Amino acid sequence: MMKKSISASKASLVLFLCQMISALDVPLDLSQPPTITQQSPKDYIVDPRENIVIQCEAKGKPPPSFSWTRNGTHFDIDKDAQVTMKPNSGTLVINIMNGGKAEAYEGVYQCTARNERGAAISNNIVIRPSRSPLWTKEKLEPNHVREGDSLVLHCRPPVGLPPPIIFWMDNAFQRLPQSERVSQGLNGDLYFSNVQPEDTREDYICYARFNHTQTIQQKQPISVKVFSMDSLNDTIAANLSDTDIYGAKPVTERQPILLTPTGSTSTKVELRGNVLLLECIAAGLPTPVIRWIKEGGELPANRTFFENFKKTLKIIDVSEADSGNYKCIARNILGSAHHVISVTVKAAPYWITAPRNLVLSPGEDGTLICRANGNPKPNISWLANGVPIAIAPEDPSRKVDGDTIIFSHVQERSSAVYQCNASNEYGYLLANAFVNVLAEPPRILTPANKLYQVIADSPALLDCAYFGSPKPEIEWFKGVKGSILRGDEYVFHDNGTLEIPVAQKDSTGTYTCVARNELGKIQNEVRLEVKDPTMIIKQPEYKVIQRYGQVSFECIIKHDFTLLPTVIWLKDNDELPDDERFLVGKDNLTIMNVTDKDDGTYTCIVNTTLDSVSASAVLTVVARPNPPFDLELTGQLERSVELSWIPGDENNSPITNFVIEYEDGLHEPGVWHYQTEVPGTQTTVQLKLSPYVNYSFRVIAVNEIGRSQPSEPSEQYLTKSANPDENPSNVQGIGSEPDNLVITWESLKGFQSNGPGLQYKVSWRQKDVDDEWTSVIVANVSKYIVSGTPTFVPYEIKVQALNDLGYAPEPSEVIGHSGEDLPMVAPGNVQVHVINSTLAKVHWDPVPLKSVRGHLQGYKVYYWKVQSLSRRSRRHVEKKILTFRGNKTFGMLPGLEPFSSYKLNVRVVNGKGEGPASPDKVFKTPEGVPSSPSFLKITNPTLDSLTLEWGSPTHPNGVLTSYILKFQPINNTHELGPLVEIRIPANESSLILKNLNYSTRYKFYFNAQTSVGSGSQITEEAVTIMDEVQPLYPRIRNVTTAAAETYANISWEYEGPDHANFYVEYGVAGSKEDWKKEIVNGSRSFFVLKGLTPGTAYKVRVGAEGLSGFRSSEDVFETGPAMASRQVDIATQGWFIGLMCAVALLILILLIVCFIRRNKGGKYPVKEKEDAHADPEIQPMKEDDGTFGEYSDAEDHKPLKKGSRTPSDRTVKKEDSDDSLVDYGEGVNGQFNEDGSFIGQYSGKKEKEPAEGNESSEAPSPVNAMNSFV
Repeated sequence: MMKKSISASKASLVLFLCQMISALDVPLDLSQPPTITQQSPKDYIVDPRENIVIQCEAKGKPPPSFSWTRNGTHFDIDKDAQVTMKPNSGTLVINIMNGGKAEAYEGVYQCTARNERGAAISNNIVIRPSRSPLWTKEKLEPNHVREGDSLVLHCRPPVGLPPPIIFWMDNAFQRLPQSERVSQGLNGDLYFSNVQPEDTREDYICYARFNHTQTIQQKQPISVKVFSMDSLNDTIAANLSDTDIYGAKPVTERQPILLTPTGSTSTKVELRGNVLLLECIAAGLPTPVIRWIKEGGELPANRTFFENFKKTLKIIDVSEADSGNYKCIARNILGSAHHVISVTVKAAPYWITAPRNLVLSPGEDGTLICRANGNPKPNISWLANGVPIAIAPEDPSRKVDGDTIIFSHVQERSSAVYQCNASNEYGYLLANAFVNVLAEPPRILTPANKLYQVIADSPALLDCAYFGSPKPEIEWFKGVKGSILRGDEYVFHDNGTLEIPVAQKDSTGTYTCVARNELGKIQNEVRLEVKDPTMIIKQPEYKVIQRYGQVSFECIIKHDFTLLPTVIWLKDNDELPDDERFLVGKDNLTIMNVTDKDDGTYTCIVNTTLDSVSASAVLTVVARPNPPFDLELTGQLERSVELSWIPGDENNSPITNFVIEYEDGLHEPGVWHYQTEVPGTQTTVQLKLSPYVNYSFRVIAVNEIGRSQPSEPSEQYLTKSANPDENPSNVQGIGSEPDNLVITWESLKGFQSNGPGLQYKVSWRQKDVDDEWTSVIVANVSKYIVSGTPTFVPYEIKVQALNDLGYAPEPSEVIGHSGEDLPMVAPGNVQVHVINSTLAKVHWDPVPLKSVRGHLQGYKVYYWKVQSLSRRSRRHVEKKILTFRGNKTFGMLPGLEPFSSYKLNVRVVNGKGEGPASPDKVFKTPEGVPSSPSFLKITNPTLDSLTLEWGSPTHPNGVLTSYILKFQPINNTHELGPLVEIRIPANESSLILKNLNYSTRYKFYFNAQTSVGSGSQITEEAVTIMDEVQPLYPRIRNVTTAAAETYANISWEYEGPDHANFYVEYGVAGSKEDWKKEIVNGSRSFFVLKGLTPGTAYKVRVGAEGLSGFRSSEDVFETGPAMASRQVDIATQGWFIGLMCAVALLILILLIVCFIRRNKGGKYPVKEKEDAHADPEIQPMKEDDGTFGEYSDAEDHKPLKKGSRTPSDRTVKKEDSDDSLVDYGEGVNGQFNEDGSFIGQYSGKKEKEPAEGNESSEAPSPVNAMNSFV
């Protein structure tokens, strides 16, 4: 909210009234009658210990002289040494402190100020010294009161001047607490509507404070003894029979009666403008409640207040309209009482029109008017120079007409001071007004060139205070030569002030005031500046913040640049706390680490010299509630109890619910469990209990901020023991071996035992067999094993709880089974239906349920690829598994490879494992479409020809029948021309296209075909050249790679526009993953790819940004195998040379020995292996541990096959060879999940196969040869 601290209208009114008053003043350099400027109050109560000062100040020309009367006669101050008059003043000082007595100077004093033009008089000033008498001594008897009765303790203070202020305290000077039941009346007495035992005390003390003398008088302490019925019965029980005792009446309730005022009606007279106080105090039990009404009307709004617990009605600034009958009603549950107070409002005289000073020029006319009102109507009388006008010297220019004196054709001798007296029985009014006859030319009293500054859109008041006799006429002009101001946009006041009701920026300027009468003319200039208003353009906003958080209020202002604003922050209309947590910035207030005491209203006040604006916002600090307290258990029963509590402070966030927790001190001490929760409006709850539990409870309050700390625990409550109410849950019977039954259950918790000695009775019998129940009783366990059971037969099982007091109710039976064994029979009649080249459906007959010997979980289909029909080689065995849940008899085999031979078998599965496999079933998949050609290169561009080279598809998926080549030209705007198609035999791997257009870009589309259809295509672009002219279109060619283990250096040649931005794209060869892209900095023609996987084939291509997808053809490279470590070159080390010489000598000796043995007809074991395997490509290696075998000298020259190299992680990359080491496995089967994903491992022995793939013509390095066996 935003407000202005002082409105413009109020400010202008105050200024206007001040100017009106100043305009009536006669300049002090001119002759004028006396005017009283200061005097003591009419009823003047003085401190008898201090000097008495009676004020009387006046002004006039010449300066007036002063005289006094006392009690209506002249007071000669020269004859009293204790009385002096201040110099140049009429103020009297009566010296009391030097021996004078204040009582001797009591009386009515009046001051007269006189000069040659008249005399002014003061009010009658009544001087009375204040009095603070002591209490009269009295003997106070103790008050013995029965509980529930009413009581009034009288104060009766001594009569003082002025009356004292009354209050009640105890001996420790602590105020006695008051309430609806106990309160102090207007007369100072202490009223008890009904007494209670706690009212018993001996130090009820009434104090009277006399403010004038700053003294406090104390009454003797009053003793009160309250007797309750219980104490009375105890006292007299020995003398009463049982009937008398039980017949004694308890505290009786009573309907209200009024203690004050008494009777049914009373009257009250109050004077207009005073405060009306009406009081009603009632007795009764229960304590009555007071209500006030005005008969035949409403209590005045905004002026009515209730005090003293509504026992006092207070109406401020009363008027005659407040007269009437006021009724107070006292009510409790037994009835009501009322009293009517008839109020009459009288009025001392008050002004309607007070006489005002009159300045006239010789020969002018004028009037003095004196009008007053009151109840009863006041009497008006006139005096001239302090003398009743009837006996004053006559003046032919005046005529008295009731409350008016009329003057005509006055002369200078007509100057005088006239007094008007209006009086009735409740008081009087006295006013002085002079008539001053002068002949003076105009004067302007406002300073010249005075500057006025106002805020735009607010009133501007330009002062032109003047004097002259006769009264001058006033005119206003804007500017030096401006025209006279007239019209509705200006207001001209009688005191000469010019008002501009709504000043605008264009109102700024110089204004001229001209005053003229018949004796002359004068003018004055003032300046007006109109400023922009100060505004708060970003006000503080309502904030809700959690305790210990941080909050900030904004106060962004806009103001006139010539005004200097000051910003003040208030909290609850008071200064900010002196706390370093409050940070006042240029346009904000920040509060750090907010606490509860920071809650309140924050106001930003912006002050300038001309205006003030403010805006406020409320800060609400919220927090988790305080914990509940005063937990109480009531209504304790065997199975229930009532818990009640008192909520803690909710901390400005309403409590939404209460959480009740319990602790079992008998079974789980220190562990609290959830019991229940109730809404936040509820503070009691009925709790259900279990037997044999030692309960304690605690309550947690919850609001939107969070949970409170737990309350203090309640008292403990131990419930009685009983039979168990429930049996163990989750009873199961599952065999762990083929000949046993394991019975398990969830044990009862401690509080569920209902008593000591908790045990379990475990019973079982075979289902569908007429057997008796077998039972056993166990304790402190949750499992029992029954041995010697048949394999997988159903059992009826039950577990019953018992304790020292008896059994739980009869438990329900559950069905379990003894242990399972592996299935005995394989599924039969397995059939395969090939749906397409990648999908087949398999059928089988279910096995008999008895042969399952367990819970049937489903069937597993094992299938594996035997051979690819499009290649000579056989694929390695990669067995996959699909599981089909339940008693299904068919399933789909997805993800098959086209044009391949597969085998499968089916097995039944139970909880123990798998049964025997069905005989292998062979099936073949038909041909499919091939994959895209492995690469397409375009080389040797000429004027009209291009050479195309390609690689066969990685996956032909059948017998290739041909290749399809399509191409079309691309013009300068990248539009495609007519498409040409060429069919190429399947055994070709290159083609020269002739008769092409020179300097033309072509786009090529290339794919392979089988009898099923065309495979996916590969695209490329190339440009024919123009003789001795650079190509028109950019191109990237001769992409080369140099690969290491984890990185590769890519380089290329670029032809085309300068400043091309290159990028390199790469990915694993043969992978369908998206290309990875690296940006090349600058226009370099090389780039290093890092973070590559060792021993992996990658594809790479280079492109140029902004050339519509222009990029080079693909290139394929392979990273080197992983190196165990980077070795330092030791070939030049001396110790290494010596070691090698020693090794050479040993080898020479070994060769001699071998030669001798060979001549004797011996063979090495490895030679026998090699004779059995004629494949020269197979690397000799021991099957069991992977170490080197024995070589004959005839085999030493054979190079290692490149495809045999494997990465250091012992995996085989598909891109290295069509076959891998695991392709030879025929031993342990691989395993797959239900979706066909591989979960097993490979093993087996290697078989012979024809050599395939690219063979390296280089001899293997020692490191590579070693890595191939690591």
